[in-house]
Amino acid sequence: MILVRLFLEFCRVGLFSVGGGLATIPFLTDLGERTGWFGAGDLANMIAISESTPGPMGVNMATYVGFHTAGVLGGVVATLGLIFPSVVIILIIAGFLEKFRQSKAVDAVFYGLRAASVALITAALLQVAKIALLVPGQSWEGIPFRLNLVAVILAVIIFALVKFSPLKKLHPICFIGLAALAGIIFQM
Repeated sequence: MILVRLFLEFCRVGLFSVGGGLATIPFLTDLGERTGWFGAGDLANMIAISESTPGPMGVNMATYVGFHTAGVLGGVVATLGLIFPSVVIILIIAGFLEKFRQSKAVDAVFYGLRAASVALITAALLQVAKIALLVPGQSWEGIPFRLNLVAVILAVIIFALVKFSPLKKLHPICFIGLAALAGIIFQM
């Protein structure tokens, strides 16, 4: 029964998360809250691992949740559930797209999908920032949250290194490795 639920839940995520891996984050947040399969901290770890490993982010996260929930078979089922809607939609559209590509209605649909992608990715950005930069459940002088100063300082340093220093020419994997090392050091 858990395998069927994994497939259906990730099928829903795959169907509605237009825009790629970051667009899955709002849906995964909801999924974690509804099912209890993972929490906000787990989601932050999934994002970090998925961003630093090869492969599509959404697929990596689906595989992780499925494996964590129901082992290897769960990982396979959740991954198939996530990609199933895309495969079906692509197969359907491929037959019709060439015929209707010059249609104003098709152009309007794609224009609307771009706006939906921007909205989902923005929601994901805000959720990741909340998880990474705020300390949950702690208030500060009446404000219902407290900034994680170490995380904010690290974010500013990494941003400055990526944008304004000679190090900006380094391969992104170097920054991922340095960020992972900083996370290990600051969690000890």
